[in-house]
Amino acid sequence: MKNISNQLASLLSRAGIFAGAWLATSAYAVNDLPGGPAVNQLNFAPPVTKIAEEQHWLHWMMLIICTVVFIAVFAVMFYSIWKHRKSVGHKPATFSESVTVEILWTAAPFLIVILMALPATKVLVAQKDTTNADLTVKVTGYQWKWGYDYIKGQGEGLSYISTLDSSQRAMSNAGKPEGDNYLLKVDNPLVVPVGQKVRVITTANDVIHAFMVPAFGIKQDAIPGFVRDTWFRAEKTGDFYGQCAELCGKEHAYMPIHVKVLSAQDYTAWVDAEKKKQAALADDPAKVWALDDLSKRGEKVYAANCAACHQANGKGAGPIKALDGAAVVLDANKSKQIAVLLNGQNNGTMPAWKQLSDTEIAAVITYTKNNWSNKTGQIVQPAEVLAARK
Repeated sequence: MKNISNQLASLLSRAGIFAGAWLATSAYAVNDLPGGPAVNQLNFAPPVTKIAEEQHWLHWMMLIICTVVFIAVFAVMFYSIWKHRKSVGHKPATFSESVTVEILWTAAPFLIVILMALPATKVLVAQKDTTNADLTVKVTGYQWKWGYDYIKGQGEGLSYISTLDSSQRAMSNAGKPEGDNYLLKVDNPLVVPVGQKVRVITTANDVIHAFMVPAFGIKQDAIPGFVRDTWFRAEKTGDFYGQCAELCGKEHAYMPIHVKVLSAQDYTAWVDAEKKKQAALADDPAKVWALDDLSKRGEKVYAANCAACHQANGKGAGPIKALDGAAVVLDANKSKQIAVLLNGQNNGTMPAWKQLSDTEIAAVITYTKNNWSNKTGQIVQPAEVLAARK
């Protein structure tokens, strides 16, 4: 009797935990995100490209054919079992084979497969046709962010990093998700013009990533040392979301994709503004900075790229080592910390940050050497980083 009471108490306890978890989850009410996931979504994302529309059609066509075949085959099977059962006097046939049946059950599946393969092949070939693109963007996967380089077409020469917005990571750490775009908001979305063919060249800096935007019907692996490509032509303006679709490490969930599709006029204005902005931010690696100015610059670089793992207070978390009081940060040999940022360490646990400029790396190192309890007074100049790259 005591065992039964204990088991009942355990069941009630589990039920209470489940109910509490369900109530806690239901408290974070969300709405459909236009261009992104929908609440209780069962179908594909609404398509905004012809390829995505074709994929939707293929999906339903294949599903209907498979369902019809399933129902037909099992209906005949169950009918035969019931109609010719032994209890009503039926006896098994004595023939061992039937040429007619052999031809039918070979020809029928063959025709069905052909009917399914022809439209599927047409769409697959179209998916891989990246020729005659109006705009070419190289997409590089990093642990854990995306790099966008406009290498051909309007906007050629633009280059920037897209990272999860710091407010999203703070909400995740606090366990208090808010907003319909939770963990999908980034600081710098990929911006493209509507109605133009955009070729996306994918590669990666460290491990395998995958660039996926469901509304465009694209998913392409980004593999270190290899180049893959895909394309899309968005037919409407707006914001569209995706995520890295390849398990790429502990921050995999914090690697969203945000594509902003603008009208031709707005895209031209955006390109002009970005070129002016990047020209203003272009730094001369030979420039000699003052400690305060470089530290202020480094604070912004740290918040955008480092705080997600090492925390804003520099204390680290779990396997992530603290920077506050770290030996490599306090070491008078500045080349050690420069090497860590350029090359990474611990088999990619600390990723390489070669995509940052010489000034950005010098700034963030200077910031860590002179923040929190680290009052070394040391300063790293961009020229030192540039020399270490060679």
